[in-house]
Amino acid sequence: MRADALRNYERLVAVAAEVVAEQGADASMEEIARRAGVGSATLHRHFGGRTAMLEAVFETSIDAVCKRAADLLGHSDPGEALRVWLQAVIAHAVKNRGLGAALLLSAERGSEFHARITRAGRQLLKRAQQHRAADAGATIADVLGLVNAISLTAERDAAQADRLLALAIRGVSPAAVS
Repeated sequence: MRADALRNYERLVAVAAEVVAEQGADASMEEIARRAGVGSATLHRHFGGRTAMLEAVFETSIDAVCKRAADLLGHSDPGEALRVWLQAVIAHAVKNRGLGAALLLSAERGSEFHARITRAGRQLLKRAQQHRAADAGATIADVLGLVNAISLTAERDAAQADRLLALAIRGVSPAAVS
């Protein structure tokens, strides 16, 4: 891809992510092109249609969540690293609410995205468990299930999602023995 075409593509994906976060999966392609400062023909040339554009937005968000996990592996506090990453996963889920369903991703693509997030989180969870900063019996499936429940409950309310994650990490009754 030529340098200018790559810049346009990256700009379109970034703007599409903003508009989808505001308007959901039914975001106007014309609005995306307008905000990106390109014509609708340029948008269609890069993506062909709504589904390809939405998939690019979703994949870019997955990439960012996985990169964040990799960046946090060297954090001095493994428990804090896990917490920060879980906040990033929730932010991804809240921001992209309904996008996965709108895409009707193929089983292969959906499995690929899920596997990437699972691998990224498993490393952080294992490190936190080794440092006694996470429950030794927790699995990444448990943790991601909790995060999914939080994001479903909070819908598009990032502040509520943060409060629920903090509550889950602290525990409802932190003094109770399990």
